[in-house]
Amino acid sequence: MSTRTLISPAQLARPRGKRLYRAVFALVTGGFTLAFLGPLYWLISSGFKDAQEVIRTPPTLVPESFTPGNYSQAWDVMDLSTLLLNTLYYAFGALAFQLVLDVAAAYSLSRLRPLFGKAILGMMLATLMIPATVLVVPQYLTVLDVPVVERNLLNTPWAIWLPSVTNAFNIFLLKRFFDSVPKELLDAAAMDGASPLRVLWSIVLPISRPVLGVVSIFAVVGVWKDFLWPMLTLPDPAKQTLNVGIYSLSNGVPVNVLIAALTIASLPALIIFLIFQRNIMSGLTAGSLKG
Repeated sequence: MSTRTLISPAQLARPRGKRLYRAVFALVTGGFTLAFLGPLYWLISSGFKDAQEVIRTPPTLVPESFTPGNYSQAWDVMDLSTLLLNTLYYAFGALAFQLVLDVAAAYSLSRLRPLFGKAILGMMLATLMIPATVLVVPQYLTVLDVPVVERNLLNTPWAIWLPSVTNAFNIFLLKRFFDSVPKELLDAAAMDGASPLRVLWSIVLPISRPVLGVVSIFAVVGVWKDFLWPMLTLPDPAKQTLNVGIYSLSNGVPVNVLIAALTIASLPALIIFLIFQRNIMSGLTAGSLKG
């Protein structure tokens, strides 16, 4: 069967139709490329300009005063190495907690079938409809004085790690993938005497690498780009994340050095996406079809 498209093959075969198609395709592709890559190019190129050229109106497309020393100055003056190590520590700590607890929750809802499991999943998904800013005050009061244990978690990694565990989207994503695992495969392992934990460790997790990769990327990037929550819970400058540290020091550095620091802060997340973009797409669609 032929696939229906906006342009029929007969119209596309005509010279006029082919030229029109190529012109529209080039225009749309160029427009989206400019919209997405334009701000990124402006950010990187402005890091090579001097302070006067950055604020010039109209702005220059290509740096006239090429100053690569802005990046090394930003690295040294703003102590980006310490801020980068702090952010990596928080990001991979949150990743470890999410992989352990979110996988356990998703596997329980998918295969162990607890009582009121669907209701619990529904309430989890309902939290996605709540804006994140609405939860800032209750979360802050919680980490300020944790119930039962009565501990203050400010200026500790736990203030970043514990709230990141409650990610309903990752749990739903993992559950959808676990639902697509053939039941016969799990039954065969159970008949051989494998416990539910052994089935999860030896069978489910090895074939869940695509979706685990997606969850890992979301966890790392989520902590990396967060600003409001680390600013509230990490007031100590020696323990701040990259974004908060750059913001705290932004008043004492020239604007071109600040832009260079922002470029350095954005590169790791961008590199992660470019390397693992295929894994993101395959993991997002891995549990969409069963069988």
